[in-house]
Amino acid sequence: MNISTASKETNVSADTIRYYERIGLIPPVKRTENGIREFSEEDLRWIIFSRQMRNAGLSIESLIEYLSLFREGDHTVPARLELLKEQEMILKERVDMMQRALDRLAFKIENYDSHMVPNEKKLKKFS
Repeated sequence: MNISTASKETNVSADTIRYYERIGLIPPVKRTENGIREFSEEDLRWIIFSRQMRNAGLSIESLIEYLSLFREGDHTVPARLELLKEQEMILKERVDMMQRALDRLAFKIENYDSHMVPNEKKLKKFS
């Protein structure tokens, strides 16, 4: 199948598929004599896997590292698991930071008249 069909099948844009191939998140895709990519079912599985890992919060850099370990073999399973745990901790920290920001914003909204308006009056006017 061509890249347009692969894009529809995986719900990943053609540009993203090309990018994934260029940076090594998916193996090189077989090409026709004219240089047109011919995607196999295995290629689709790689695209879906990479997209799922990205949707799980892995950075491109972490996913590249993960796949490098994967290609080294089963002896890297502990290292791959550790990488995923590190990514989980990073995401939890980001969620915590966002929750604190959300809580601050909710406070400002709930106390707008008593908190925001008086503080805004203390601000210097723009000239």
